Amino acid sequence: MKLPYKLLALLLPLFLLPLVLYFAFDKGIIWFVYPSESKYPIRGIDVSNHQGNIDWKKVSENKISFAYIKATEGGDWKDKAFLRNWEQANQLGIRVGAYHFFTLCRSGKEQAANFISYVPINQNALPPVADLEFIGNCKERPPLQDVKKEIRDFLSALENHYNKKPILYLTYEFIDLYLKDDFLEYPVWIRDIFGQPSSSFERNWILWQYHSRARLEGIEGPVDLNVLRGDSFFLEKL
Repeated sequence: MKLPYKLLALLLPLFLLPLVLYFAFDKGIIWFVYPSESKYPIRGIDVSNHQGNIDWKKVSENKISFAYIKATEGGDWKDKAFLRNWEQANQLGIRVGAYHFFTLCRSGKEQAANFISYVPINQNALPPVADLEFIGNCKERPPLQDVKKEIRDFLSALENHYNKKPILYLTYEFIDLYLKDDFLEYPVWIRDIFGQPSSSFERNWILWQYHSRARLEGIEGPVDLNVLRGDSFFLEKL
């Protein structure tokens, strides 16, 4: 049975709306939340080789104060763009830090050795970050206690080597499934693109990733946007 043209005209926007919203979000035209610049004046990005050849001079002109740069993943993978990004951002006065994508398939000690072999010691750098999430991770789901042990081994090795307490990049899903009420002594970089972290959030979050598909001059393609929960003095202290 054919639908009347008037009914089709009413239904068509309902089908097109999700596509329009996805396109607008992907292009950075709209997003779900934008932190107050007066409350969160310190802005930053996180990048990897997926952002290609970054023009850091243009990035620095966009009020970007810090950048977290992917260095390693798992037990042996190294980001080919890390050293270039690290050096060029540093030269322009952007505070830099390195992050490691933690996989559930390799031991914490293996992964720490991979990171330490690639990321130089720099007392002016931001603390190292352990990226703990499920996206892009291995299919295995090891037991809770095994995961906690490997994370603990990784964090201890980094803290001993760099003499800085690492930051945990977290999603709510990873907290609920694996961390529970453990690792509360570590500062948190929380991912929440739908709203500001709740006041009831019990962890000490100091970084907030609020956009995952932004557009920024100097970078081709989408990039993650972040804010620091503090001022320039806090950034220097880190």
